[in-house]
Parts: sequence; structure tokens; C-alpha cells
Amino acid sequence: MKMPLFSNTHTHRSSSPSLPTSYTSKPLKPQKPNSTLVPTNLPLPILVFSLLCFIFGLVGTILAVSALRRPRPVPVFRCGRSEDTFRAFYSKGDNGGGLVERPKQLGFVGIHTGFGSSDRRLALRETWFPSDPDGLLRLEQATGIAFRFVIGRSKNAKKTAELHKEMEKYKDFMVIDVEEDNLNLPYKSLAFFKAAFELFEADYYVKIDDVIYLRPDRLAILLAKERTHPLTYIGCMKKGPVITDPKMKWYEKSGHLIGNEYFLHAYGPIYVLSAEVVASLAAARNNSLQFEDV
Repeated sequence: MKMPLFSNTHTHRSSSPSLPTSYTSKPLKPQKPNSTLVPTNLPLPILVFSLLCFIFGLVGTILAVSALRRPRPVPVFRCGRSEDTFRAFYSKGDNGGGLVERPKQLGFVGIHTGFGSSDRRLALRETWFPSDPDGLLRLEQATGIAFRFVIGRSKNAKKTAELHKEMEKYKDFMVIDVEEDNLNLPYKSLAFFKAAFELFEADYYVKIDDVIYLRPDRLAILLAKERTHPLTYIGCMKKGPVITDPKMKWYEKSGHLIGNEYFLHAYGPIYVLSAEVVASLAAARNNSLQFEDV
């Protein structure tokens, strides 16, 4: 009796693997992956928000680069509505690189003039006052003193247009914020000192009329002298008879209170004030000044 090659004592196994009874009774569920998959299609609000962020970032970068490459702004040499046409002209030429907002000077000279005084200004330009901006700059560098014609404003359009033509030609004006009128001359002087103090850092401020023929070299020597007192006035003192005749030009209504002669007082057409005195005038809130020379 032959023995079989294989014993048949084990039960027959199916070719397919057997599953536990717990899985055979129910359908298989898909297993969850370990990491969450990123959806390929983003929602529209997120796309719009991302695009806006990109645009804002790009615009900010462009503005930053343009600000770094932008040239330095040209200084505007103004004090309120007062303007220095000379430095405004030179600031355009070199982009303000060689000019400062409030230059340090030994002195500043304001030549007070009016709309009807073009002939007087022309006479000064033909004598001691330079007739071109370069000459004015050389005089300023040689003496340490700045010089400007000082004039107010006018409501007359024709007068203003004529003045602007002269300003464009010579560039030697300081225009101050006051109505140009003979009755406003004391206010003009006060406005001049305030504007000059704001636009120039000078040791001395000089006010002269357009009938004065000046020696700038001698003025520079005078201003350069040492003085012990910071509150300085340099000028002429005068006194004269009180005019009591109503038909005369300088009639004094209060002559009976003053007497036969005026008391000693400052001479108005030319005088010098130190920086400390002008600083007190610039800080004063009261703009009333009945008589400039007094």
C-alpha cells in the first residue's frame, strides 16, 4: 500500500486570503490619509485678497524707490507771504544745494522802495548797487552783507505787473506782506524787520531808503567792530522845529503839547539795529508803530 506524497489531514484553503469575521460581514471603508491634501482650486475671495496684497506691495516698493531717487526739494525762501527773490532764483539753478534756509551774515541791508520809484532803483544800480544777480552775489561774499530792495504789495494790477517784470530781470527784491502806501511806512518797517529776521541770521539789520547812496565796504568795517552791549542802535539822532502852520507839509496838530522843538530822536532814512533788538521786534505781537523814527 502506497502512502500519499502529501497528507490530507489539513483543511482545504482558498486561494484568496481569509479575512477576519469582523471585516467579512461589512463592506470595507477607505482609510484616511495621514496628511490633508491641499485643494488645487483656491476659493475666489482668497485669490482676490492675495492679488490686492501683491499690488499694494508693488506700489509701496515703487514709491520707496522713487522717494530715494527724488532730488532734494528746492527751498522756498519765504516768511509768511514775504519772499526773497534773489535766493529763490539761485536755488533753482543748483537745486538749493549751495543755499541754506537762514544764512549767517554779518549784516542784512533792506533798501526801502515803492512802486513809483523805479528811477531811483535804476540810479542805485548804476552806482553802488550791482545790476545783475552774479554781481550781487559777489558783493555779498566780499562784504558778508546781503542787500535787497524791500517793497510791499499793491492791489493795482498794472503796478504789480510792472514790478514783476523788474523782479524777473534783476532778482534783487524782498517782497514783504504789507500794503504799499505812504501811510503804512511804519508798518512796512516793522514787517521788514520781522521778515528779515526770519529769512536771514544776521548780526545787524540795516534799513535805508532808496535815496541813500551807500559805501558797502565802509559799512562792513563799521559792522565788524566789537561792541560791548548786545542791544545796539547805529544811526543819526536829530531834532528840529515843530511845524504849527496848517498850510505847511509837516504840520503838527499836537504842536502846542510838544513845544517849539522836537525832542532828540532817531533819523529814519538810514539806521542799524543789532540782532537782539530785531529779535524783540520780531517776537512782538503788537504790529502798531505810529512813528518809525521816534
